[in-house]
Amino acid sequence: MEPLKVFIGFDQVEAVAYHTLVQSIIEHASVPVSITPVKQSLLPMFTRERDVKQSNEFSFTRFLVPYLCNYKGTALFIDCDQMFRTDIKELFDLADSSKAVQVVKHEYTPATLTKFLGSIQYKYPKKNWSSVMLFNCNLCSILTPEYVNEASGLDLHQFRWVTHPEHIGELPVEWNHLVGEYKPNPDAKNVHFTVGGPYFDDYLDCEFASEWFAMYDKMTYCQQIDPAREA
Repeated sequence: MEPLKVFIGFDQVEAVAYHTLVQSIIEHASVPVSITPVKQSLLPMFTRERDVKQSNEFSFTRFLVPYLCNYKGTALFIDCDQMFRTDIKELFDLADSSKAVQVVKHEYTPATLTKFLGSIQYKYPKKNWSSVMLFNCNLCSILTPEYVNEASGLDLHQFRWVTHPEHIGELPVEWNHLVGEYKPNPDAKNVHFTVGGPYFDDYLDCEFASEWFAMYDKMTYCQQIDPAREA
């Protein structure tokens, strides 16, 4: 079978988040998964200058995923500050071929004025919808490098590139649980440390922090030779 295509935004300031997220996907996956970092330096076709409102490098490069898939098949984009708690195949099983993209349609007002590393917490409609996107790449041909380079941030993140609103499908909120913004949910399938993850000192005690550190330990694990066995 063809591996599930997963693209994860990468920014060096949260490198540990990226690698721990990868570990969480591997830990729970029941089928082969192909994981690609969306790292700006690896995308020469992306030429737009950084916007002062960007809190990470992949704010806009995420919309290149259909292009990177040659506008074929299903592909998932997720921010790096997340952690899967269940099989990612369950999310791909929700793919709807009639939709151009499927997202969790958050309706909330950020509880804070700033987030990790002092970044401004901007408020706008459809905030965080683009942090988990299940693309039907066949219906996303408008997302060319030229369009992604030139379109406004609101055009991209508010999905104005989707011809008809009904082509924006909805995913259950458990697939993008916003830690620190939503009430605790022990049934969350994918948690999103959108305000700041436990890898930042200011968020060491956030929801799911202990699970994240356990996953981090698995990510950094290396089996050592037992000296007693060599004797």
